[in-house]
Amino acid sequence: MVEVQDYYYPLKPTWCPGCGNFGIWNAFKSALANQNIEPHEVLVVSGIGCGSKLPDYTRVNSLMTLHGRSLAVATGAQLSNHDLKIILAHGDGDGYSMGGNHLIHACRRNIDVVDIYQNNKIYGLTKGQYSPTSDKGFVTKTTLAGSIEKSVNPIALALAAGATFVSRGFAGELEHLIWLIEEALKHRGYSMIDVFQPCVTFNKVNTYQFYNKRVYKLQEENEYDSSDLGAAFAKSQEWGDRIPIGIFYQKKGEPTYQEHLPVLENKSLVKHGLRDSVPEEIKNEFM
Repeated sequence: MVEVQDYYYPLKPTWCPGCGNFGIWNAFKSALANQNIEPHEVLVVSGIGCGSKLPDYTRVNSLMTLHGRSLAVATGAQLSNHDLKIILAHGDGDGYSMGGNHLIHACRRNIDVVDIYQNNKIYGLTKGQYSPTSDKGFVTKTTLAGSIEKSVNPIALALAAGATFVSRGFAGELEHLIWLIEEALKHRGYSMIDVFQPCVTFNKVNTYQFYNKRVYKLQEENEYDSSDLGAAFAKSQEWGDRIPIGIFYQKKGEPTYQEHLPVLENKSLVKHGLRDSVPEEIKNEFM
């Protein structure tokens, strides 16, 4: 039986006290333990940013990539080894800006990964510039008169791109976030979890208090059907006095990318072995 303590790594996080990343980190470890997934069965791929430090503080296989390129690397890892549970941990600046193009294609390909976005609506690691999800009019050190750009809507973007699991959580709702990550882990295909992650240092607007007054759980709405794409789009547009969290959309049974590839359908690349046609000197170099 896997315990949360199995994911303990003796490195103290450098996040600011009160950072929303602590909630995501704890929910992440609890969800994996609840699903009885061993640390060696996990690969966390991250980008650049505060949220991308999550695997540094966790006993898992991990790979930190270039800014915005974590989904591309995770795709390669998943196709190479289906036995690993591939999870991404990165922020809105990494994933929705530099990584926005990769997000679209991961959705339409239905790559079998769990993609966790720590969305604090600002660039935290580089000290407070506006990000793709910052609201229009948001004042930062790079937008002194307020941002003139409309913010990216990650939920609507993922739905339009064809993602089969689209969800949103809040770092201040720990039990709900654990449940959400567990559901994503069980889903076969591309699973997005956009997590509201308050930045207590640089974002004084989208705070814990801001979200506590507004968020409500979709799955507690009696008539909400997460298999209804139209309803999911409608909910993705809600922002203001009420902001939904939970599973917006889930389509089960959709073939994953690997299932369209005969060479990968039955086993990973790592299980194919080297063909006899590979020269001995190459085999000796890499084995």
